Amino acid sequence: MSTLPGPGLALEPGPLPELKDVYWRHRVDPGSLRRDGRVWTLSTVGQVVPFLAFAVFLGVAAPITIPLAVILLVHAWMVPALYAARGANVVRPKRRDSAPAAEQRALGMLADLLDREAYALYMRTGLALEPGALGVWLIGESGALLLAPGGRRVHCYCVAVRDPGLPVADRVAHLLLALRCDENGFATVANRAFVGAPWRLRLVSRARPALDVAVARARALAVSG
Repeated sequence: MSTLPGPGLALEPGPLPELKDVYWRHRVDPGSLRRDGRVWTLSTVGQVVPFLAFAVFLGVAAPITIPLAVILLVHAWMVPALYAARGANVVRPKRRDSAPAAEQRALGMLADLLDREAYALYMRTGLALEPGALGVWLIGESGALLLAPGGRRVHCYCVAVRDPGLPVADRVAHLLLALRCDENGFATVANRAFVGAPWRLRLVSRARPALDVAVARARALAVSG
């Protein structure tokens, strides 16, 4: 999991200092996002097609092999489903025992960073909605989702703050500030866990309300752009 510095380090607009830790990565831009999405799709298809082809072959070859063909079809479904589950895990809430007073203070800071609608969505789902140049983001305490313009593809990133003792809202606020300082750098530093259609993520994610809102925003972004 990629990490960003704790709140003791002031975040100023400009390239994130963590970029030096991933110097081998090309800086993310809209073109690289589209290429990475296509590569991910081709890779998944390359893993699924052999299962499908062999299942069809067995089903046609002899009726006795149909049970085996069904097992292969299940495997073909499970490959992208497991990837999607990994993507959903980046925004799954963690079990923490933060002091109520500290969490309330952190919520107050986060409320100052979000508009009323985004804050209400955060209180419902634990995800902060943030439109950006690359698309529409949903920021959680240990990960982020990026809905590309058009809402047809979601990029799931695993990224967290280094200080594990922070209240949840503080962690979200710090990731949000890092995103605002350097959106492209944020996407470069974070580790990609899944790329695919949002409906795949909805099957396994508890963050469906936030995902639905982000998809709608991403579609509107494509229309206005």
